[in-house]
Amino acid sequence: MLDLVPLTDTIGTEVRGVDVTGPIPARDLDRIYQAWIDTTILLFRGQRMTQEQHVAFTRRFGEVVSYTRPEFNEDTSPDILVLSNIARDGRLIGSPVSGRVWHSDGHYLPDPPAGSMLYAIEVPPEGGDTSFTNMIAAYEALSARTRSAIEDLRVVISRVQSRPYNYPDRPPVTEAERASWPDVTHPLVRTHEVSGRRALYCGGNVPWRIEGLPPERSAPLITFVQEFAVRPVFTYRHRWRAGDIVLWDNRSAMHRASWYDGERYHRHMHRTTIAGGVPAVVGAARATTGAA
Repeated sequence: MLDLVPLTDTIGTEVRGVDVTGPIPARDLDRIYQAWIDTTILLFRGQRMTQEQHVAFTRRFGEVVSYTRPEFNEDTSPDILVLSNIARDGRLIGSPVSGRVWHSDGHYLPDPPAGSMLYAIEVPPEGGDTSFTNMIAAYEALSARTRSAIEDLRVVISRVQSRPYNYPDRPPVTEAERASWPDVTHPLVRTHEVSGRRALYCGGNVPWRIEGLPPERSAPLITFVQEFAVRPVFTYRHRWRAGDIVLWDNRSAMHRASWYDGERYHRHMHRTTIAGGVPAVVGAARATTGAA
C-alpha cells in the first residue's frame, strides 16, 4: 500500500510501498507526482533497477534528456550519466567528483532541466551524503519587503566563473570552453511551471551578480539570498544506502554533494535528467498536466 511520509517539516517525501519497476496504479502515480511538486524531493528506498527500468521510471515524470559530460554516459543507455570513482582498465567509468557546492543542475543553461533522478548502486560506509534545500520554502520565509525588492531582478550565471569554485582541481577554462559557455540570465525569483508557487533561483554559493546593479549593491544582496536559502530549517541531508532513489525538482530545490574518502571507498551512482524549459518569471506560470 502506498504511504507518503514527510522527510522533514519543510522538504521531502519518502515514498513507501512501491516497486518502481512494476506497474503503478494511475491514482498512486498522481499522488507521487504531486508529492514531488509539493515537497521538491522524493525518496524511494530498497529499489533494484536495470538501466532500462531507470530510464522508464524517469519518463513517468517527464521527457528524459542528457545535457552534460557525454564521456561518462552509459554506453548502452546514453540517457544515464555515471557518477563514480571506479576505474576499469586504468580509466574512470564515471565522473568521480560532482556538485560539492550548492547548485541547481544545469542552471547555466538557457533551459535548465526540470528534475534529476539519482540511483545509488554502491555507496561508501561514511561520507558521500547529499544535502537538499527547498527554495520555495526559503522564498516564502523572506520578509514581504525583501520579496518585493527582489521580485523583478535577474541573476547572471556564468559557467566560466563557476569552474574554479565548483571544481578547483580541474584545469583552467580553455578558450574553446569560454566561447561555448556564454553567460545566461535567469529570474532571481522564478515561478514553478506546475504549481505556480514562487521559488528562489540564486545559483548556489558561486558569486553571481545581479543584472543592472553595481557590484557594491549586487554582491551583498545575492550573498544574503544565497545564505538565507540554505538555512537548516529548509534543508535535508540524505545518507545514502544502496538501492536508494532520490528524485529532486531543480525548479524548486538546490542540492550539494559531500566529500568521501575515494581512496578507501567506492561510490557508484546513475543519474537521469528530466527536460525543463526557460524559467518562468513571476506571474507567468502556465498550466501543465500531471504525471504521464
